[in-house]
Amino acid sequence: MQLAETSMKGDADSALLARILAGDTRAFSELMRKYNRRLYRVARSILRDDAEAEDALQDAYLLAYRALPDFRGESALGTWLTRIVMNAALMRHRKAGRLAEVIALGADLPVDQELAAEPPPDPAGQPEHSALRAEARRLIEMKIDELPEAFRTVFMLRALEELNVEETAATLGIPEATVRSRYFRARALLRAALASEIEGAFEDAFMFDGARCDRIVDGVMGRLDSIHEA
Repeated sequence: MQLAETSMKGDADSALLARILAGDTRAFSELMRKYNRRLYRVARSILRDDAEAEDALQDAYLLAYRALPDFRGESALGTWLTRIVMNAALMRHRKAGRLAEVIALGADLPVDQELAAEPPPDPAGQPEHSALRAEARRLIEMKIDELPEAFRTVFMLRALEELNVEETAATLGIPEATVRSRYFRARALLRAALASEIEGAFEDAFMFDGARCDRIVDGVMGRLDSIHEA
């Protein structure tokens, strides 16, 4: 079943790629909307800033657009795009002078890195369920931001984007065993920082709403129009 789904995704991407290479800019807009959430979350995991992640994503899309004619399909299109976004985010990180404490995604990490545990929010102080979920989501996002970078990106792809171990390993270029180890340790760190009662809010973390999606697509398409007019 999973192989069939992967094949269908590949066929859909191939069709989009053919349209883009034929000059159909609308197809590129469709491609962005298809991968926006995953790629934004990857950029966000590196930069830990919403606006910076959006800017990095737009830069990456422009780079990808120019490079699409050279795409040979040696990896899945989503994997290829993810690597471009990771590089764009890391370049922006370096330019901002904040890379001193960043650990490379492929580096080995000590096992004893831990986050300080904090008590969960008191349910009695959150009478409305919606307000509780909003607070839980805020806490989750904050604690994910505090994870070591290598853990953050693996966690984003595995837990939020629901990529399997093999897909995550291929995307990040690291062994499957490393993916399993980092994901397990990331979850352990988050459990130490959060109460298990709010783990159900993971699905809402780093929401990619319609406004952000539209803003990124419109920004990239506007810049592409400028390139075509030049």
